[in-house]
Amino acid sequence: MALFRDRMGRSLTTAEASVKIVMRGLNWLLDFELLLITWAGLMPFHLFRLFVYSLAGIKIGRGSRIHIGARFFYPSNIKIGTGTIIGDNIFLDGRDKLIIGDHVDIASGVMILNSEHDINSEDFHPIIAPVIIGDYVFIGPRSIILPGVNIGKGAVVAAGAVVTKDIPDFAVAGGVPAQIIGERKIKDPHYRLGRARLFQ
Repeated sequence: MALFRDRMGRSLTTAEASVKIVMRGLNWLLDFELLLITWAGLMPFHLFRLFVYSLAGIKIGRGSRIHIGARFFYPSNIKIGTGTIIGDNIFLDGRDKLIIGDHVDIASGVMILNSEHDINSEDFHPIIAPVIIGDYVFIGPRSIILPGVNIGKGAVVAAGAVVTKDIPDFAVAGGVPAQIIGERKIKDPHYRLGRARLFQ
């Protein structure tokens, strides 16, 4: 009879079990770090939140702001460009690389995911892939961006869309799953976003 088994009931050697125990401890530490970051994200002061997020490893460009109630996973893989404004109650997943460009406007309640489960695998293992969002993109409220998606420069994601595949530069996408429904007329944007809400 095996002394150690994994969650699928397979026998583990002592060395394999030891690695799993160490990884479990590291995951608990990560969970505690994420709890502290989440608490800091509820403070109504942008500069305080940005300071804490930077300590956690998020790379945040000059003039960018993240509104209250943000949640993260593996923050050290997240990079945000300059002049970007991110709405309240968003979720940014850093289990793989997440790059958000300059002057990007991400509305409230958006979820950007880097990992999903392989529903056809025996052990339901995760599939992890990077997400890259170009400059001057607008992502509407309560949209969901799934792993492996690249959103081109100046593209628009309509409110409530679920983005499962790449969106070209300046395209407008909407729906579930998101499809191209239009195109932006502006092709050489230079605008700057307005100020972030002061206590949000």
